[in-house]
Amino acid sequence: MTHYALEVRNLTKKIGKKMIVEDVTFQVEKGEIFGLLGPNGAGKTTIIRMIVHLMNRTRGNVVISGHDLDQSFKEAMGEVGAIVENPEFYKYMSGMKNLKHYMRMATKDISDERLNEVIHLVGLEQAIHQKVRTYSLGMRQRLGVAQALLHSPSILILDEPTNGLDPQGIREFRDYLRLLANQGISVLVSSHLLSEMELMCDRFAIIEKGKLTHISRMNETVDNKSLTKQHVTFEVSNGEQAWNLLINHSIGEEVKVEADFIYASMDRETVAKANQLFVSNGLQVYEISYLKTSLEDRFLELTNKDKKEQSI
Repeated sequence: MTHYALEVRNLTKKIGKKMIVEDVTFQVEKGEIFGLLGPNGAGKTTIIRMIVHLMNRTRGNVVISGHDLDQSFKEAMGEVGAIVENPEFYKYMSGMKNLKHYMRMATKDISDERLNEVIHLVGLEQAIHQKVRTYSLGMRQRLGVAQALLHSPSILILDEPTNGLDPQGIREFRDYLRLLANQGISVLVSSHLLSEMELMCDRFAIIEKGKLTHISRMNETVDNKSLTKQHVTFEVSNGEQAWNLLINHSIGEEVKVEADFIYASMDRETVAKANQLFVSNGLQVYEISYLKTSLEDRFLELTNKDKKEQSI
């Protein structure tokens, strides 16, 4: 059995002389939420449309749960559930009738038991018999996910799924995706909303001007403790005394004092040394906290770094 739900290898799209997507390679592991990040027009939607075969590739390979899209198209697409644009339904029909209509068109049999299981999974039991025109945007998104999940895919692919949702709808949608991932379903999601992706994804890739410029785990990006030096704050009983101790013992960099707070840049060993110094000199240390880097900070750092390197 393959370790990956999705493998994208050297995916490229060229229209005329214009390169839209160039040599993009990444893998989505089973049971993880993988994010494609980038500004509008970066090529995220083009990548997704090529993966689900809504757009021809100039070159490159797509392998879904071990099935090469070129060699085993039916098997590969049978493993995919996707919402590439806003899900469209017959608004004069109920959510249930829309799903049953999709069931009749599906290439493999879907049981009523599976139908009810998916309706429960997306939390639409109370509204499933109402007409879709009465649904909020968030409810239509959930119905779209239900439709995409009916045939039990191994990977769910979503392009800008939270567009137009209010904060409550976004949070509910995020919770549904995490529930799916916990059940072993992989999720590939694209967005330009960095704050949402930070809360949603296990790993992410940055797409800029059609190129994949960075890929990493989310916790490695937003947790500064993986870095050599961190911005740290001490809350102590006497800020001025603590500041003098650090300066006189040459401990830390960029050391500043404000009331009873000390701000400095230190590695983990130096933080422990500073704390020991404070305590041994009779100071009370009430709190030690690290400045957490947001995904937005890291995104801007990486993209600005790439721009500088390109200009050299």
